[in-house]
Amino acid sequence: QVQLVESGGGLVQPGESLTLSCVASGSFFRIIAKGWYRQAPGMERELVASINAGGGTNYADSVKGRFTISRFNNENTNYLQMNSLKPDDTAVYYCNFRAYSDPSRFDDYWGKGTLVTVSS
Repeated sequence: QVQLVESGGGLVQPGESLTLSCVASGSFFRIIAKGWYRQAPGMERELVASINAGGGTNYADSVKGRFTISRFNNENTNYLQMNSLKPDDTAVYYCNFRAYSDPSRFDDYWGKGTLVTVSS
């Protein structure tokens, strides 16, 4: 059973930076994509950034130019560099892997989340 564990969250002031890390235990047959999602209080979970095996990326409009997801590779790690943080970035951030566990089946794997609080 693969488990994802995020780290790197915390309390920062507006304008500061954080790097979130995610490590997946176990092994995948093949990773299709990696991503980061977030959920603010009272809000639905939303995509922050994703990258697929071809290197294609997708960012939420609100983070473009400020956040960068790590380059795609077949390692069980995933990072999100967050610069120029704003109070609206406050949320629980979740790591996601979309991957084949065997040649015939793929699933979405999720971590339990890491809290990022941006406040002065």
